[in-house]
Amino acid sequence: MALEITDATFEETVLKSDKPVLVDFWAAWCGPCRMVGPVIEEISSEYEGKAVVGKVDVDANQEFAAKYGVRNIPTVLVFQNGEVVGRQVGVAPKATYAEAIDALL
Repeated sequence: MALEITDATFEETVLKSDKPVLVDFWAAWCGPCRMVGPVIEEISSEYEGKAVVGKVDVDANQEFAAKYGVRNIPTVLVFQNGEVVGRQVGVAPKATYAEAIDALL
């Protein structure tokens, strides 16, 4: 299951991770976010132990959404060594997210 990442846990979970990290910035009221949600959960299961997969609710946690310029949701950012190395705005097929992680493994 994808980790619930908050402003309080973002630095430790995402920026200090020694594995690639995929973060889904979403909100409960966002229709396209609900389409991406199950895909993110599948990615989380498939990459368990190899990558960190998490979700940030932008309504409750705005600090890092603002820091990384998340203006539209869903936005999925891929981090490696604390740096953004990939960005996908809007709904994308599962393969898009899997390829972004695979490129870093």
